Amino acid sequence: MKIILLKDEKKLGKKGDIINASDGYARNYILPQGIGVEATPANINDLKLQKANEKKIADEKLKEAQELSEKLSGLTVNTTIKTGAGGRAFGSISSKEIAEECKNQHGITLDKKKIVLDDAIKAPGTYNVQIKLHPQVTGTLSVKVTEA
Repeated sequence: MKIILLKDEKKLGKKGDIINASDGYARNYILPQGIGVEATPANINDLKLQKANEKKIADEKLKEAQELSEKLSGLTVNTTIKTGAGGRAFGSISSKEIAEECKNQHGITLDKKKIVLDDAIKAPGTYNVQIKLHPQVTGTLSVKVTEA
């Protein structure tokens, strides 16, 4: 019996795969557990439509990420750091602070988890910070740190 999987199942396959299973296994385990449905022409057509819709949504997200990357490349976020005698900084600039300042200054909401800091920002200056917007798109944001 041909089955379309509705969930990822370790021994059978991934969601959306069409597999061959014995009639008994399909009737007694796969169908009652909701792991899959019988591969009728209507269900196969629904699967094709669903995959096309998922591809369209993924393409839209990629396009949005590319547009945001282009927008970020021309922006500079200004922030301050407290320094003591000799220009030594107290603490460092975190990804959370960069995300908050970007939202305050430019109105762009960034997830702090997607901001990649190679090293901690502990001194005044201008830094280029990488932002992972999408698995295929990485943007660059300029961060200017001044003494407070």
